[in-house]
Amino acid sequence: MKVREIMTTRVVTVAEDTLVTDIAAMLRGHRISAVPVLDTAGAVVGLVSEYDLLARQGATARDVMTREVITATEDTDVEQVRHLLVERRIRRVPVLAGQRLAGIVSRSDVIALLTTEWACQVCGQTERGPHPPPRCPTCGVDKDRFAQQAPPPGS
Repeated sequence: MKVREIMTTRVVTVAEDTLVTDIAAMLRGHRISAVPVLDTAGAVVGLVSEYDLLARQGATARDVMTREVITATEDTDVEQVRHLLVERRIRRVPVLAGQRLAGIVSRSDVIALLTTEWACQVCGQTERGPHPPPRCPTCGVDKDRFAQQAPPPGS
């Protein structure tokens, strides 16, 4: 599965000159914990998280943002992003289309897959959805032979 299938596309962003007080209000108002920082061309130049606001002093996003942002592309495998989230102990990964922001994948986006993936116990075919499919599209067994997909190892 590719990141484009699970990413959030309506991303709250800020410019480099956005005031820290405005960023704090955005985080609280949107109930999110970080925002990507975009330059005038729409490229991701940083990320401001709640941690950044608490740990760094400054007046604008430019002053407090984390500049070394780990990103993915729309074609990145979800498993690769899951690995990044775990190994780097980060909470979100901005998704790029070329140099522009296309979306963001958070831990909760990946966790949501655990409740929507079904695996055929006969052939191993996986399907996504709130309920198992009526029949396996590969081997034809009925839905009683589907089980919710187990979390990936190490998660």
